[in-house]
Amino acid sequence: MIFKANLHLHTSEDPKDSGIKYNIYQAIDQAKKFNFNILALTCHEKFVFQEKMGVYAKKKGMLLIPGIEKKINRKEVVILNCQKDIENIQTFSQLREYKRKNPDVFVLAPHPYFPSTKTLGKSLEKNIDIFDAIEFSWFWHPKLNFNKKAKEIAKRYNKPYLATSDTHILKYLDISYALIEADRLEAKEIFKAIREKKIKNKSQSLSLLEMIKILFIYEFKLK
Repeated sequence: MIFKANLHLHTSEDPKDSGIKYNIYQAIDQAKKFNFNILALTCHEKFVFQEKMGVYAKKKGMLLIPGIEKKINRKEVVILNCQKDIENIQTFSQLREYKRKNPDVFVLAPHPYFPSTKTLGKSLEKNIDIFDAIEFSWFWHPKLNFNKKAKEIAKRYNKPYLATSDTHILKYLDISYALIEADRLEAKEIFKAIREKKIKNKSQSLSLLEMIKILFIYEFKLK
């Protein structure tokens, strides 16, 4: 079966993004309209997933995967299928051990070469063994594309290259996503399929004007 997925989603439950105006339930409703089958809730630094959120998604015929976007050694990492104890992990060594003890956890390298001190940069290759996939970020244009090196690194290390919308603005939820071929709508099966590269990325280029507009929105929290 083919499942439409966005594995990087922020909502108003996010303690670091107070400007987000929609909650997880509104995001699920919108995702349903866009025919998504899978979302991952990845708020910054805090594990906000609750069982009732998963139940709500299931009633809509969707899978909601718990996760977090967390700073590890001060670099942003998306960790999926984890539990609240992930909040205690601070270093790559700790994350490596956490993953060893929790083999169903999936680690994504988000926007690793974007121009920010928070992004992974050189830390990605230094810790490549930890990562299950590298993100193909939604924020790109042919003339301004920070994804290029991420794609090269994914190829060099034989890692899946996975499109997400890193959603902070709900109308962009459908602009970048992955189609995943898996046997069942279960996290373990979805991650297995990604590791086997049974994915097809769909990502629409933004205009340069739109990119500038979005940067303004992010800067001044006018989402």
